Amino acid sequence: MVFSSLTFLLFFLPASLLLYYVVPFKAKNYVLVFVSLIFYAWGEPVYVILMIYSILMNYGMGRLMESQPRFKKAILGYTVFLNLLVLGFFKYSGFLVTSLNSILPAGHQLPVRDLKLPIGISFYTFQALSYIIDLYRGKFKAQKNLIRFAAYITMFPQLIAGPIVRYEDVESQFEAREITLKKFGRGMLRFIAGLGKKVLLANTAGVVFDAARGLEAQSFLSAWLGTVGYTFQIYFDFSGYSDMAIGLGEMLGFEFPENFKYPYLARSVTEFWRRWHISLGTWFREYVYIPLGGNRVSVPRHILNLFVVWMLTGLWHGAGWTFLLWGVYYGILLILDKYLFSRWKIPKAIGVLVTLFLVMLGWVVFSSDTIGDAFRTYGAMFCVGVPFATTGAAYVLLRYGLLLVVEAVACLPLMHKLYVTVTKVRGGRIVMYFLAVGVLALSVVFLVTENYNPFLYFRF
Repeated sequence: MVFSSLTFLLFFLPASLLLYYVVPFKAKNYVLVFVSLIFYAWGEPVYVILMIYSILMNYGMGRLMESQPRFKKAILGYTVFLNLLVLGFFKYSGFLVTSLNSILPAGHQLPVRDLKLPIGISFYTFQALSYIIDLYRGKFKAQKNLIRFAAYITMFPQLIAGPIVRYEDVESQFEAREITLKKFGRGMLRFIAGLGKKVLLANTAGVVFDAARGLEAQSFLSAWLGTVGYTFQIYFDFSGYSDMAIGLGEMLGFEFPENFKYPYLARSVTEFWRRWHISLGTWFREYVYIPLGGNRVSVPRHILNLFVVWMLTGLWHGAGWTFLLWGVYYGILLILDKYLFSRWKIPKAIGVLVTLFLVMLGWVVFSSDTIGDAFRTYGAMFCVGVPFATTGAAYVLLRYGLLLVVEAVACLPLMHKLYVTVTKVRGGRIVMYFLAVGVLALSVVFLVTENYNPFLYFRF
């Protein structure tokens, strides 16, 4: 079940909110765990057992670490190993075996298990790891209330695709949080804005991507149309989901960290990653990059640290060579940015355009099934062995060109500035509620009439 589904919007969400609000505060965490487990089990009931294992294991190890301080380093290592073992088995075992089989002689190949990836396992595993590592660092006391800890791991608003919430950011909110009508209304507006991003913008951009990449005869124009379509699709898909998660959190009384800050306006690749999937970047910085020594090391070691972090970042997104190459690509760009590009005085507009160009090149390999597919697309983007345009590509441009302009404008902070301006005016919030009802109704109409409703980060 995803937020942009009729099942969630018309049944699960209203029922969950009703149950959550009718019970007293001391029972709200119980309700949150209950509805979150239902949400998670909707499509994959068997994997609820895996989530319950993660809850009990990390909860128990946290209590053990606090009661046995002499062995806390060993407990930390063992707990991290157990978490990564489960994540690695379900997410990477098939990739590793397939890669090994490609170099083994015939007759000596290993069987490949077709394991379905548990939804959101990367996200809730990283949250569990942040809890146990920060507990080891002494940032807080071990959570003694199992229900509160379970609510942290299972919380359905950000279970599937983040933002990745560190325990120290929400620890106090499980004990006491502000639940008001004003906060609920603000969260509802944020949720509907995210739903509109996902359904009205991401899905339509995805249609452009599929139409351009699906043409039998590729060309310079079709390659760029597909890349532009995917650039918009993945941004509105993921940032829209993050908006919905943050909005749902507010409706339940929680404050989650921001996950996107207009990344396509970044003036450098370094700045881009301070604006895109902020919670993931923060996680890798806090728990991988800094423990490796960060930038307080020699230049060769710093370069190695960046490569390690970005290879892991690539593999976190998926078990495949394309994701690994994508991570290496950004590792190289960030090293160049640190030691070369940052020394140049580049005008802001040029910096934004160059960064966007480099990001779009990265999305090509990220969106491709194989490295070969990616390089064929790169060839077409630079007009190598393909015509400039075909009839099919021209049709896609004529049909969706205006839509792509709208998508480009939507990447700018214009709507947010309009929201801030309108809500400051007397009666402005009422106007925003009416607009939100319109966006909600239009989104539901799209969901009813259209079958195309993928969620790109669902597999991560």
